[in-house]
Amino acid sequence: MAAKLSQKASRRIFKPLVFLIALLPLAWLLYALYSDTVLGTRLLTNDPVQKLDRELGDWALILIIVTLAVRPAREILGINEIIAYRRMIGLFAFFYVLLHLSSYTVLNLQFNLDEFLVDVAKRPFITIGVINFVGLAALAATSTRGMIRRLGGRNWRRLHMAIYGISVLGLIHFIMMIRADFSRPFIYGGCIAVLLGYRLWAAQRKNAKAKPA
Repeated sequence: MAAKLSQKASRRIFKPLVFLIALLPLAWLLYALYSDTVLGTRLLTNDPVQKLDRELGDWALILIIVTLAVRPAREILGINEIIAYRRMIGLFAFFYVLLHLSSYTVLNLQFNLDEFLVDVAKRPFITIGVINFVGLAALAATSTRGMIRRLGGRNWRRLHMAIYGISVLGLIHFIMMIRADFSRPFIYGGCIAVLLGYRLWAAQRKNAKAKPA
């Protein structure tokens, strides 16, 4: 009983804190956009629209990686409580992907649907980005407890394993967007490889333990 009360107390503190931390990148980008527009600074470089679009996508990928890291962190560190924040972080990843897509369609294309469809058909990195958006939308829509009950735990887990494929596609999308300075994709790719490798190792270890039984 005391453990449950302490968990509830910690969640009351840390859930709002995680929420605010996840909003900090957006707050900074909005401030930078305001500063460049009103104060004449160059925080978003000489092409603020492109910089804003790419930074939103960058933070979406970072949050996807953080989402992937929650389970290994729980198992390695033995802190079960952190799993309670995985859904929130995952939803914020979708939120930033939605902003990333909105920035592209609104600021770059000025709501030109025809041009958007042409880009999706002819530019592979746009096609991959849209596929990723649809995939994350499906995961966000099925992240509730009600959807877990409807799908069944096993089917739900299978569906949400797609986050690993989405992370890889997100990395490819990022690499195809840039022409120079591949340092960040290299770091993100290394993180994804380590997390995917850990998941495969943990699954093999679990199967090995189950066989004698």
